[in-house]
Amino acid sequence: MLSRIPIALLLWLSTIAAAAVEEISIVGLFRDRAIVKLDGIQRVLTPGKPSPEGVILISANSKEAVLEINGNRNTYRLGDHISSQFVAPATQKSVMIAPDGQGMYLVNGSINDFQVTFVVDTGATLIVMNKHQAKRFGLNYKLEGEPSISSTASGLDKIYIVKLDKVTVGDIVLNNIQGAVHDGDYPEMILLGNSFLSRITMQREGQLLKLEHLY
Repeated sequence: MLSRIPIALLLWLSTIAAAAVEEISIVGLFRDRAIVKLDGIQRVLTPGKPSPEGVILISANSKEAVLEINGNRNTYRLGDHISSQFVAPATQKSVMIAPDGQGMYLVNGSINDFQVTFVVDTGATLIVMNKHQAKRFGLNYKLEGEPSISSTASGLDKIYIVKLDKVTVGDIVLNNIQGAVHDGDYPEMILLGNSFLSRITMQREGQLLKLEHLY
């Protein structure tokens, strides 16, 4: 029984040490190795071996590391700075879209939890749909929407500005997005316009289009 006391004491002291760490910075990442600063003291961590402060590296590569701090595991990137509260760093949700045969970028998503297919349209101010689509989503656009006028290729068209409670594209979820309902059959496909796109980042990677949102 007495031989177990030193081990228990060491585990207790390790817990106290980990709780006492106030600042952690990720300064270097490599395969199975991470260089971190713990309260200003630089440590080289390898998987499964706790630092003197009780911080454990679970895994690492050149892009990110998984650390266990006070029993909690989170993923961190190079340059991340963690405060004494050890709040997990912001993560990014992204979706890659390839063009179809006509060069259009189509992506699956949802509006108010109804599955849809969007076409990415940076020329559209809002998310644009026709009256049939709006009715499928349960939008009472004539009663609750704000009447307006839109300029289309065929001329001026009456529309209704509506609020979309939830819009999802891939893993990206945004709330309270403005949409526009045309009181007719146009457009055939729902346009993913700038009321959504302006709240995320969008960049080209070759022919692919990458949409990304920071949480």
